Amino acid sequence: MLSSTHKRRREKSMLVLNEDETRNALAWPQLIEAIETMFRTGCEMPVRHHHDVAVPGERDATLLMMPAWVPGSYMGVKILSVFPDNSTRALPAIFGTYLLSSGKTGEMLAAVEGGELTARRTAATSALAAKYLARPDASSMLMVGTGRLSLNLMQAHSTVRNISTFHIWGRNMASAEKAAAEARQMGLNAFACADLEVGARDADIISCATLSNEPLIRGAWLKPGAHLDLVGAFKPSMRESDDAAVQLASVYVDTFDGALKEGGDIVQPLQAGLLQREDIKAELADLVSGRQKGRDNDNEITLFKSVGAALEDLAGAILAYESVTRRTN
Repeated sequence: MLSSTHKRRREKSMLVLNEDETRNALAWPQLIEAIETMFRTGCEMPVRHHHDVAVPGERDATLLMMPAWVPGSYMGVKILSVFPDNSTRALPAIFGTYLLSSGKTGEMLAAVEGGELTARRTAATSALAAKYLARPDASSMLMVGTGRLSLNLMQAHSTVRNISTFHIWGRNMASAEKAAAEARQMGLNAFACADLEVGARDADIISCATLSNEPLIRGAWLKPGAHLDLVGAFKPSMRESDDAAVQLASVYVDTFDGALKEGGDIVQPLQAGLLQREDIKAELADLVSGRQKGRDNDNEITLFKSVGAALEDLAGAILAYESVTRRTN
């Protein structure tokens, strides 16, 4: 039996990071690099647990449990909830915690705030894809959605491309105006967008982070050379792009296992026979390893569908843990 002194020592050694501390530990360049390295080197990543949770009188919530580990190094699991109607309560849609442990001893090393980790690793993964798929001279971005992820996506993309202008569209114009004002406070040249079609036709990069069940972006709106980044619609029943967009674009995904089962923008065209498995060019690991080339030419339209992968969380949690412990040791 452990002595009380030993217990206190073990408890004291566990790092607990709140939202602000997590954000400060995950600078964009380092986070993008950490996720790129993890996609290149790989890790053990079992199928995640994904459960619908009834909320009386509201849309169903989702409970996610996502484990991953690098043998002999680190292991971790994220426990996350998504409550889509939290906006009516002025609360974030996402709450969760990431538990990081030693891959050698199982000792608990850190509890990282899961909502911030998820938002930042999601945005960093999209920016990583854009590094390979967006035109090198991309300078304008349309952000579709006004949730917490929208600001992260704009910041992350501006890390890999010199974006001079951001437009933000939301179903609620007041929310778009607020998001644009917050983006300007961060030093981004951002404006609210009243007309989704006009914004989409002008944008070099379009990033969607919504909980939409119906297509928002039409393939007919995509200009030559555009890059479409689809982050929301994480269930088969959800959709952010129409069939024409998927058929017109060169399609890439974060992981085949996730996108082919969960991403409605991929699942629905596959089921309808409008998209074949072999039409999907590559997953992100293929791009970062050099097994598959990214963009072919300046006129090619590219599409990246992300549903999230446990290795992204593990990479972010390791970076946060090591960043903070380096500073404090």
